[in-house]
Amino acid sequence: MLRSVAVPLIDGVAPFEFGLLCEVFGIDRTEEGVPLVDFRVCGEIPNEPVPTSIRGVSITPEHGFDALQSVDLVALPAARVRDEYPEKLVKALRETDATLLSVCSGAFILGAAGLLDDRHCTTHWREAGQFQERFPKARLDASVLFVDDGNIITSAGTAAGIDACLHLVRRELGTKIANTIARRMVVAPQRDGGQRQFVELPIPECSSDSLEPVLEQVLDTIADNHTVSTMAKLAVMSERTFARRFAAETGTTPNKWLSLQRVLHARRLLEETDLDVDTVATRSGFGTAALLRHHFHRVVGIAPSDYRRTFSCR
Repeated sequence: MLRSVAVPLIDGVAPFEFGLLCEVFGIDRTEEGVPLVDFRVCGEIPNEPVPTSIRGVSITPEHGFDALQSVDLVALPAARVRDEYPEKLVKALRETDATLLSVCSGAFILGAAGLLDDRHCTTHWREAGQFQERFPKARLDASVLFVDDGNIITSAGTAAGIDACLHLVRRELGTKIANTIARRMVVAPQRDGGQRQFVELPIPECSSDSLEPVLEQVLDTIADNHTVSTMAKLAVMSERTFARRFAAETGTTPNKWLSLQRVLHARRLLEETDLDVDTVATRSGFGTAALLRHHFHRVVGIAPSDYRRTFSCR
């Protein structure tokens, strides 16, 4: 379970990346069924302002780096890359038993602590060359959104940090909690990338409410034989008008959206039930196991049975 999170801040921390960690882990969403997390912001000296990467803006942490020793997760936001990192922080990272997560250039801090030697990882593509020169023992893959290497998760740029955080939430707290947070954040639609089986699939959102009732009805009856034609009839539009409106409001085509929603539903069934693959295919609207396997592998990158072995919540 993910019950406590510590976010260490250093001079030059990026406010946006710090903010996304606050958004995922620091907001009280207990009314929506999301477990409350003990969220701690830490600095080298408690209650002393830490300058950010924006001139004139600072953040005041309540805790010291010693708080990193008693949490489930230490999440490192991006910060200005430098030759040396605070020794107190480096030492605390080496000594903690917590899971470690870095956003963007936060991976440099893990590298400076020697924690990425012989570990798979990633960072922002702009710093990839510098990172590889400084930490040649790290197994860097700059082509992916994020890498889950067990107790260390590293992510690329800002948006990839959201992907990594939602993945961790889903891994520790389940799909329902991750989807609740994703919807509240109105995150971007799924982005393809390497190691797709480790990439959370954010929920596509409508930019207006004109098609929302149609999409909700389709999601509620995902096992039915929905097509562009049937969805257009529900929206009381011609297929051409519906397709154009759909692309404008969701950023994707009706067929791609429907296929993704079926895969998302199948993924939840694989994680949370004992249903065989044929039944999962039927309940998610694919009809046959062969069709499910085709679309599931295209989106997630692995077969349904392999996915269940890795991510089953049972």
